[in-house]
Formats: sequence, structure tokens, C-alpha cells
Amino acid sequence: MKILMFGRGVIAAAYGWALERAGHEIEFYVRPGRAATYGNTIDLDLLDARRRPQGRRVTETWPVRYRESLEPDHDFDLIVVSVQHYHFAEVMSFLAPRVGKATVLVFNNLWVEPSAAVDALPAGQVTWGFPGAGGGFGADGVLRAALLPIVFFGTLGEPPTERAQAVRTVFRQAGFKIQESTDFRGWLSIHFIQNAGLHTQSLKLGSLAALAGKPRNVREAILATRELLPLAEARGIDLRRHRRELLPFTAPIWLTAPALAWLFGHFPPTRMVMEAHANPEELRAVCRDTLAEARRLGVSVPRLEAAEQYFAAEKPV
Repeated sequence: MKILMFGRGVIAAAYGWALERAGHEIEFYVRPGRAATYGNTIDLDLLDARRRPQGRRVTETWPVRYRESLEPDHDFDLIVVSVQHYHFAEVMSFLAPRVGKATVLVFNNLWVEPSAAVDALPAGQVTWGFPGAGGGFGADGVLRAALLPIVFFGTLGEPPTERAQAVRTVFRQAGFKIQESTDFRGWLSIHFIQNAGLHTQSLKLGSLAALAGKPRNVREAILATRELLPLAEARGIDLRRHRRELLPFTAPIWLTAPALAWLFGHFPPTRMVMEAHANPEELRAVCRDTLAEARRLGVSVPRLEAAEQYFAAEKPV
């Protein structure tokens, strides 16, 4: 399959590498002028946990191909979009007249209504997923990231289309396990508020990695997430359909807080993701947007409000 990764972010690079190793042809779309800046290789330091829970370390210099334009008559079979959620609307506007015959995999954090977010694209060409990976590009330009074994896919209530099934097959053949949700709108909303709850503490401490070994801060993050669950319900999410995703936040806190604090610091793939994350503005934006929605809907979220000093937008001078 010929696959275009939209942008050269952490998720695009990590999964682009994995999919190319599985035999697919990979290119990256980047803004005009960026290809020369990036150069024709990506230095990788990956922890690949697809086959071993502790992960296999991969360090290499990977030759890549970029393109700085996209015409409607391109021959890509699949376009993978994974960008910061606050850039998503801009990407959709760009892709709408250029999608051609490709399937678009929305592999993205979203807080807006999913169906509205992609309404500029042909409905039959969109499929929904979410990565099980993370990390960051360091100051030295090296991508440090972990690829977890599970990739999340789902639908907005309807059965997966033939295109959606073909995308799932691509990831399965690349060694990933698929976890399905028939309420992906709800799944995305819950994932977003889980992040907001977590970041009330990661931003306070100064980094995601600082949560490792700090059960008291993890406890506060869990409680912040619990306070956000009514916000998901106010958005029309049936929490009963997402018990598995919510278990770490609804189980007894005396058990989950120490367990998560230990996991953050001792499970190598999770530790790699947290230590390598390099975009604090993404974390601040998740919290800001969640708080704005809570205020709009009149939902009380005292712990998120108390943390606002750590994520409030800077006032213009």
C-alpha cells in the first residue's frame, strides 16, 4: 500500500517506520521548505513493544521521503493524519480538495465532534483510529519513542466499512493488535478528559516523567479525572459503554494510584513515552479546552480549575 503520513510528528514517524518495515511505501507530507530543514533521514531511538512487553530497542538512521505538495490526482491509498488537536481543522481544510481516492485514517486526539471535524471530507473515505505510542524529538533531533502493541480503532456507531477493514489489516500485518470500540466518539472524549486529569499534575510538576514514583500526585490526577466524568456525560457520552477504559480511574484509588505511579517509572515503554515527551503546549491546550467546555456546559471541575495557573494562555503584552 502507498501511504502518506501527514506531517513529520512523533506518531507519523514512529508508525511510518513500522509500516515501511511491513512492506508499505511511505512518504511524509511537510510544509513547503521543511524538507530541506529536516534532511533526508530520521534518527530513531525506539522501544518497539509489539512482540515483547519490555520492548526491543531500535537505534538507526532511517532514510525517508518527503513531499511538499499534494495534487488531487495523487496515487496514495491511505493518508494518516495525526497532528495536534488544535491544528486538525487546518489540516482538514487543506486535505478536503486533495484527498483524491485515498482513505483517510484519523489517528488523532480530538475534542470537537468527530463527525463535524471531518465533514469536509468524503464520508465514505474516513476511518477512525488512535495510536498506542508516544515520545518526542529531542534537542538533538533524535526521535525517542515507544511503540506499544495495541492500536485503537472504532466507528461512530456503524459497522466498519471495507476501507476501514483494509486499514485494520495493514496494522495487523505490521504486528499490531487491534482494540475496537463501536462508540469511538465516546472513546475519544474519555481519552481527552483522562489526559486533562493527568496533566493537572504533570504540568504542576513540570513534566510527564515527574509523575513516576509519586503516588500522591497520581492520586490527585485520578481524582481530577473522576471530577471530569460528569463532563463526558454532559456531552452525551454513555460511560457504561467505556468501563474498561475508565477502570484505572474508577477502581479503588488506594490500589490504582501506587500501581500507576510504579508503571510510569518502571515499565520501559511507558517510561520512554513519558520521559521523551517534548511538547508541553499540547498538554496545556488539552487542559484549557477541557476547562472551557466544562464552563460552557456548567459542569463543576474544581481540581482542573485549581490547576489553571499551570496551563492558562499567556496574556498578550
